[in-house]
Formats: sequence, C-alpha cells, structure tokens
Amino acid sequence: MKVACVGGGPAGLYLSILLKRQDPSHDITVHERDPEGSTYGWGVTYWRGLLDQLHARDPESARAVEEHSVRWSQGVAHVRDLVTRQPGDEGHGIGRHKFLEILAARARALGVRLEYEREIAPDNLPEADLVVAADGVHSALRTHHARHFGTALTPGRNPYVWLGTTKVFDSFTFAFVETGHGWIWCYGYPFSSRRSTCVIECAPETWTGLGLDRADADGTALLAKLFAHILDGRPLIGRPRGDGGAPWLTFRTLTNRTWHRGNVVLLGDAAHTTHYSIGAGTTLALEDAFALADALRDGPDLPRALARYERDRRAALLTPQSAARHSAQWYENLTRYIDLPPEQMFALLGQRHSPLLPYVPPQLYYRLDKAAGRLETLRRFKRWLGPRLVRAARTGEPASRK
Repeated sequence: MKVACVGGGPAGLYLSILLKRQDPSHDITVHERDPEGSTYGWGVTYWRGLLDQLHARDPESARAVEEHSVRWSQGVAHVRDLVTRQPGDEGHGIGRHKFLEILAARARALGVRLEYEREIAPDNLPEADLVVAADGVHSALRTHHARHFGTALTPGRNPYVWLGTTKVFDSFTFAFVETGHGWIWCYGYPFSSRRSTCVIECAPETWTGLGLDRADADGTALLAKLFAHILDGRPLIGRPRGDGGAPWLTFRTLTNRTWHRGNVVLLGDAAHTTHYSIGAGTTLALEDAFALADALRDGPDLPRALARYERDRRAALLTPQSAARHSAQWYENLTRYIDLPPEQMFALLGQRHSPLLPYVPPQLYYRLDKAAGRLETLRRFKRWLGPRLVRAARTGEPASRK
C-alpha cells in the first residue's frame, strides 16, 4: 500500500512506524511543512499506560522515549500561602522536540521517507492509496472539505498561554494566585533535567484587568513575578518566534461528524481535540495511530477499515472527552472551590473530571467521595448518578428517567 501522511507530528510519525513494522513493503511518505527540528510547545506529558502500549508496539522507540523522559509520582497545589502535596499515579514528561526526534529517527530506520518543508495543497493531494490528514487542529485537508467532515469548533472561555521555564519542578505542580482582578493559575511539570512546561490560564476579565492583552512579549515578565514563589525567581520563556513571546489562545474543542472521505482519513488533532488540562492530547493522538494501524492490518478493504477505525476511536474517546469537558468547566468555575480547606480543594481538583461534581455542593461531594473510597455501593451510585444529572441539565428530563 502507498501511504501519504500529511503532518509530521507524533501521530503521523508513529503511524508510519507501525505500518512499516506491519509490512515493510508499504511505501510511506510523511510530508511536514515546517523545517526538521522546529516544533511548537515545550514538553509532552503522558502516563504509564501509554508507555506500556509503546513498548508492546515498538520496543525500540519506546526504550528511547523512556530513557529521555522524566518522572513524578505526586502532585502539589499552591493556594495563596498554603501548600498541599498528594501522591498520585506515575507521570512522565519528555521534550516535544526530543520526542519527535526519536520518532523521526525510528521511522527513517524502517524505511519511511520524511519530506520536510513540504506543504501539501488540499486540492493537489499526493497519489496514494491512503492519505492521512495528521496536520493538526488547523488541518488544511480537513478545512478544504469541512462540510463533508461536519467540522465544528466550540470555543472555551478562558485565555491561556503555553510557556517554558528553567525551573525544574519535582512533581506535577498547580499554583493559584489571587490578584486584584481575580484568580490566575498555572499547571507546571518537568520534561527534562533542565526545563519544565508552565501553562498559565485565567478568566477573561483577569486577563484584561492585568493588562495581559496589551503586555509586551505576552506578559512573561509579569507572569514570572506573579508565580515567582513556585519558579524560585526563574524566568518564563515564550515560544521562539522572533519576538520571544508566545500567543495567548482560547481553547477550541474540535469535533467532526465523520473522519474519512474517500481515501483521506483524519488523525489526531485534525479529528478531535480535548482540553489541555487533562494532559491527554498526545496520548489520544497516538492511540488514534494504534487504532488506524490495527484496522488497516486486519482488513484489505480500505472503506471498511476506515469505518472500523472511526467507530472504535469514537467509542474510546467518550470517556476522555467527557473528562476534558468537565475539567475545563471546573477551572471556569474556580471560585466555587478555591476557598475550601486546602485538603478539600486539592481533592476536588483531582475529581474535576467527575460529571457529578458540578451538581453537588463541594463540601458534600468531598464527604461523599471520602465515604465512597470505603464503600463499593456508594462508588457505584456515584457512577450511576453523574451521567444522569448531566443529561437532565442538558435536556430538562428527570435524572431518574432511563
């Protein structure tokens, strides 16, 4: 099979690796519009489950990824002058540049052609049996046929900025700072022995009130001052782009009615996005690559394989998409939780994915959650009730109706 993959991010590169491992006779080219070695973003975060899948599917690249990753096993939350630490699942961070370097080297070693600084026009696609649109949330291939794909973009409320820092955090770090214009907060995690990612978010009125909509270099100096207590006075670094800044964005949730058109199929952020606060974007994109490779391996009928890929991934995404939606809403309603005692606030920060939490008074939810940790019956009741409350809120039907 001849495959043209448009986009040299993690999903496109890993798909090319999987397809070459399945059948070395596949003719695979990855087309990337940017120069080799240039990438946006700082670190990629992932969890042990993904690493296990990488080891099962391509041990060689998995060993390199694990070798160049850093780890943490706890979370820390700073609220005003209070600090709370809690143990958690093992997390991993790796520099996005290093991650792409590892995948590109592995793809080349397997015989994949990588063509950098090569932009593919949507109306002039390469001749191939399969064209994979792995060109991100702004996918030109998807946009060209947006009506067919049924593309929808739902804007979020809060502005955010993606920064780096030379402060190396020892755990996944949350920090909430109260200003005269409202709360501003960050998520920080290490991705190497020298640097960390620091994502900063706030409500729109806080953003404008602090002057971040007008600040030079996107306000990195002001932000570094606000978060100096967790940065140990280290600077924040914007995305390299000439002026040293980084763009403030508003997260947009992207969905598509269908993921394929003829021999063109969407992969990763071109197909779907989930809010960054659950730290799953790269994992979900790689899982798309797993599913597409599996579907192509198990059946020579391309339309059937693409339909199976879409069906399987849509089902698998229901839980993380729900978690991401509720996580984003938790931060958008931060004042509901921020004045709780620190241990309660941190516990509900960890429960922000729950569909039940928005409908139960926070302190009551905290007590229920503690009790549920001891009673299996109550855990089952929480899992049963949450989706029904969401459905009732959206449709007006009683929560008890099936």
